[in-house]
This record gives sequence, C-alpha cells and structure tokens, in this order.
Amino acid sequence: MPDKDLQAIQTARDLVAAAHHAQATLAKFDQAKIDAICEAMAVAAQRDSMRLAQLAHDETGYGNPADKNVKNLFSAVDIHNYFRNLRTVGVVRDTGSVVEIAAPRGVVAAIIPSTNPTSTAIFKILISIKSRNAVVLSPHPSATRCVVETANVMRAAAVQAGLPAEAIGCVELTSLEGTEALMKHKLTSVILATGGMGLVRAAYSSGKPAFGVGPGNVPAFIERTADVAKAVRDILAGTCFDFGTICASEQALVADAALDREVREQLKLQGGYFLNAAQAEQLAKLVVTPNRTLNPKIVGKPATTLAEWAGISVPPNTRCLVAEAGGVGREFPLSIEKLSPILAYYLVNGLEEGSRLCDEILHFGGMGHTASIHTRNRDAALHYGTLMPASRVVVNTPSTHGAIGFSTALAPSMTLGCGSWGGNVTSDNISPLHLMDIKRVAFETRPVTATTEQSPIVSAASGNVSLPVNKLVDQAAIATLVDRFLAARPAPKASEPPAPPPPLAPKVEPAPPKPKPQAADFVCEDDVKRALAKGEKIFVNAKTIITPSAKDLGNAQDVFAKA
Repeated sequence: MPDKDLQAIQTARDLVAAAHHAQATLAKFDQAKIDAICEAMAVAAQRDSMRLAQLAHDETGYGNPADKNVKNLFSAVDIHNYFRNLRTVGVVRDTGSVVEIAAPRGVVAAIIPSTNPTSTAIFKILISIKSRNAVVLSPHPSATRCVVETANVMRAAAVQAGLPAEAIGCVELTSLEGTEALMKHKLTSVILATGGMGLVRAAYSSGKPAFGVGPGNVPAFIERTADVAKAVRDILAGTCFDFGTICASEQALVADAALDREVREQLKLQGGYFLNAAQAEQLAKLVVTPNRTLNPKIVGKPATTLAEWAGISVPPNTRCLVAEAGGVGREFPLSIEKLSPILAYYLVNGLEEGSRLCDEILHFGGMGHTASIHTRNRDAALHYGTLMPASRVVVNTPSTHGAIGFSTALAPSMTLGCGSWGGNVTSDNISPLHLMDIKRVAFETRPVTATTEQSPIVSAASGNVSLPVNKLVDQAAIATLVDRFLAARPAPKASEPPAPPPPLAPKVEPAPPKPKPQAADFVCEDDVKRALAKGEKIFVNAKTIITPSAKDLGNAQDVFAKA
C-alpha cells in the first residue's frame, strides 16, 4: 500500500501547482467579474449554511449546530457584505500625487481548524478570491469531510460564475507532512494559519509570509460602574456560544469586589453554577491533563456534560460552570484557556487591580488576543484598553461576538491577529486587504534644483564649505579655503590646563565558577518568551514538563539546554 504521508505530500503539491496555473487566469479578471463570483459563492454558502453546520458538528463533536449555523452565516453574509464594495482590481486609491494599484499575491495556503471548520473555510475562500488569489485549504484531520464539502459547495457556484475550478482546492488526505508541504511549496505565496500553536509556529517558520493567530484566554472585567445584569448576560452569551469554541470567548470573569454579591446573583439567575472547592478540584482534574495541558475531549462540550464527566451534579438548565480560581498560573489549572463553557472567577478592588489581574491572565496563554470590560465609564474603558496587551479590547459586549466584528464596528473576520505580543505579524482582523500587494505610482511633488553653476562659498560664522559640482578645484583655491576656515575659528584658551591622563584600569579578578544549572520542573510558553527576552537558556531534563506551545517556540528558537 502507498505511504499515506507521501500521498498527502504529493496531493498538496498537485493542488498548489493547479491553483497557481488557475490564478494566472483569475488575476486578469476585472472587478465586476470578481464581485460576481464572490456573490455566487456567498449565496451558495448561505443556502447550505445549516447543512454544513450540522456536518461540522457531527464530524468533530464540537459545539452545537445552531451556533455553527450563525457562524457560517456571519462569514457568508456579514463578512461578504462588509467587503462587497471593496476595490481589489486596478487602481484602488488616487490622491493625485500617489496612485495605488492592487496586485494579488498568488496562491493562499489556508489552514482550517477543527473548532470552527466550515465558517473559517467560507471566510478564507471568500477573502482569497475577492483579492484575486487562488486558495488551497488544509483542514484539521478531524474536520476533513465538512471542509471538503464546504469547498465543493463554493467551488460549484464559483465555476458557474466563471472561476477556474482549480482556483479552489482542498486537501482530502490530511496529514502533518501534507500540510507542511503545502505551506513550504515554492508556488505558495502566503499562509493563513488558524489552529494550534504548533501549527501556527510551523507556518511562521516555513519561510513564507504568514498570518497566524494565537490562543485567547480572554479576561472579562466587570468594573464597578457596570450594568451588572447586562454584563453577566453578555459574558455568558460569549462563553456559551457554540460551547466556547471561538478563541475570543471569555475564559475568566474578573469582578470588582463591590459588585460580588450582585454578580453572583445574576450568574445564578442566568444559568451559571458556582462550584465549591471540592467540585472545582474535580473539574480541574478533567480539564487539565497530568502534563498540565488542556484535555481536548472537553473542548466545545456543554456544561452539563462536563459536570457529568467530572462527577458533579448540576441542574439541567446549567449553561456555565463557574469556579473561584484563587490565582493565575500553573498551580491554578482553571486559569488556562478552556474553550468550553467554564469561567474562572476572581474578585479585585478597583480598576487598577482589575487591570493588573487581567494583564496577568493574558500573559498566561492569551497574549495579544482579546480582553473585554463592562463599564459605564468611558475613561475607565480607555484606561483599561491602554494597559491590556491585547489587539482587541471590547466594551459592553460579548467578547466572542465583539472581537470578530459581529457586535462591534471592527472589521468582521474569522482570523484574528495577535500582534507582536502573540508572535504574530499583525494585530488586525484579517481581511482581503491582507492578501493584496499594493503598488504605488508616485509623482514628483517637490522639484530638485541643480546647483552645478554655484561658486564655492565659505561661511566664517559656521565654517561650512560649499564646492561646485562637476568642476575641478586647483590646489591654490583649496589652500585659500583652508586659510579662511582656520582664520574664522576662535583661538584656544591658553589658561586651560591639559587634560589629566586616564585612570589605570582596575585589576580584574577571575570570576568564580558558575554553579551547575538546575533543571526546571515545568515550562510554559510565557517562560520561553521571558527567556528569549533576556537572552537566556532554559535548562531541562527528562523529568521537566513542557507545554506543547512552549516546546514549539523553545525548539524553534533553540532556547532549551540540557541540565
């Protein structure tokens, strides 16, 4: 039997080659034809939205079909309408002195996650074709069938509107080797990577321009002036939507202590269930593996199912499990990104303390992604936003919906950049604008005057010498210029004592031998980033526990050393 990995590699190569050939035709289309193709694809995706949502749920087991349908429609309707009138062909801007001309990039390698497979596929196909690029999709192995079907639906509609069929490709035989071959192919122009940190790191190390996204771990801060009932309603709407599968969903609720009683009451009224200490410990054992990584089995599962698996009895109408975490970091398992309807609960005193805690939460696995605040005080929201290491700070709305541009004026997107905080190339919501190169034709705005006929001039005040261009100066002229320059200089003061000689360098004693480095017990991604910032090594041995994201980043940057 042929080797599956070799087959996947060859399939990826064939798809990229075919897409490259099709893109040469696509690049010549005018704006009207591009828009007609995108319109046809958007209508087709909208028509089959619920069917594709059900396929995604059935195949992956994540989330629920109704919410996945909302995400599909968001990509097919909201995102399409937002960019419907965007010019992506020819002259896109003309100021008179600078004319901007759009150029496609070529072939887009689109990596599709298992948490939001069909909606992300719809989104990436639309923005790729809108910007006159061909696209090849590589789905997560657990979401292959639903992504292939999504590509088939959109391709069929696009071909009827005049798109070459090979401009939309999808890898059906998925493997890590095949995905790497797709990303590193010489004809791949740019990568859109949505998935685990290992995959995103691989995209950035592929040698190709890449737009990758990092994890969320979003804190939601209820400031003391907030409308508590609405704040709790929004937070639950965000963290429970599709059972927490969007990376922008709330992972921690940080409440001002003055509002503690009211927040707890509203959480209980609206379907939140507070765990006691023993129950929280039971849940933590389910959420986090012995290696201190997230248990993938809990992702996108309803709160009642999670409670049952943890051996906890909850009311049947429970929407979200809430646990007082006690702190942030490796010793507090529920402080990680959980991608399920579970909230870590914290109390703080005031805006400054709340901001510091939210900053700490983001540093523990959510750098650069999203933070949210609920407040009636605009200045408080702006101060909080200034302090957060996050690319999006959403105010008085579910962070899930606000970050993707569903309930805010942010550019609607299913791929959210995390900026330099998260090791990403951009902090933007990714759009067709990121898949175009812009050429600029710049006309002269300030004439350059020739000075070849000017005579040499010496300024006695400044000592500046101006020599004519393209003329030979004889030695007598040079001597005259030097004499004038020296005559214009002030005479040195005779009374000034000579400068003392520099002091002798102190005797350097040999440094004592360095102590033998100790191996770390546990290493997370934040530990690796701190070591990189300081230019240090992290010493490890066979007993050291290293999180997957830390291992990917540490190996890529050669930060680990044997103790």
